[in-house]
Amino acid sequence: MSVSVVIPCYRSEITLPPLVSRLVSVLCDLAVRHEVILVVDGSPDRTWDVAESLARQFDAVRAIRLSRNYGQHNALVAGIREARFDVVVTMDDDLQHPPEQIPLLLAALEGDRLDLVYGVPHSEEHGFLRSLASRSVKTGMSRALGIRNAQKIGAFRAFRTCLRDGFESLSGPHASVDVALSWGTTQIGSVGVHMNDREFGESNYNLRMLVRHAANLLLGYSTAPLRVASYLGFLTGIIGLFLGGVVLWRFASGDTTVAGFTTITSMVAIFSSAQLISIGVLGEYIGRIHGGGLGRPTYVVRERVGLSAARDVPVRPNGSR
Repeated sequence: MSVSVVIPCYRSEITLPPLVSRLVSVLCDLAVRHEVILVVDGSPDRTWDVAESLARQFDAVRAIRLSRNYGQHNALVAGIREARFDVVVTMDDDLQHPPEQIPLLLAALEGDRLDLVYGVPHSEEHGFLRSLASRSVKTGMSRALGIRNAQKIGAFRAFRTCLRDGFESLSGPHASVDVALSWGTTQIGSVGVHMNDREFGESNYNLRMLVRHAANLLLGYSTAPLRVASYLGFLTGIIGLFLGGVVLWRFASGDTTVAGFTTITSMVAIFSSAQLISIGVLGEYIGRIHGGGLGRPTYVVRERVGLSAARDVPVRPNGSR
């Protein structure tokens, strides 16, 4: 087995040196062919300088600098496409994912039973509200996107590199690695791992970012909002028929006061609301189709450092050239 470790980097100039040092030590102890790919996602601090220095210090480390900040998943896609070995491991840059736990992920991939393994923390990594929001997003992914074991999804994962063939044509600014991986396999598992507390800085994934990520998943990879709009239209149609029946009954029974204004107003309001919601959802989809047609890239690599910075003769997952 050979291993490519992909790490998206943003505001991690302090944590990268100890992380890479521990990571290289662990991979050397495993006695496997390995590489570490640091993808600097337009970080405004000295993260690129540190990553470039590490790439020059360690033969197995490569540094990739994106032209601007594209987001964690887009940076992961960039690193995954650069990977040269059999298995890809992804992890965060903040030392919350201990490199010493990587052997547990790799052991779970031995044999042919699993293609994708997530590291699930023994205890919650974050506070109650953040964890609740994260679980809600994962539940939505499971139900709306049809992803099995979505509750186990996390940034600490290992998978066979061949799975990236399933999202070779993935493009645009709204990439999701977990959704893309689910296109290639249903053999997904998890192992319990120890997670460290964050020692430096604050997480870039706040509640607003989680909500935005959930919206991107639903609108970018699922037709569930369209189905909801259809169900809403069906429901309001039933309500409209019921109110119409009430109006006709009151007319037939002689109860013909100026009443009816309230009923008509309610019907107009309900139908207008349904129409506006449906138009809004359809407009969002049309906007995304338009954005995709513009050819907006998922990421742009500014420069590479390490292993001769060459992609002209890539090593295939089986080790051949």
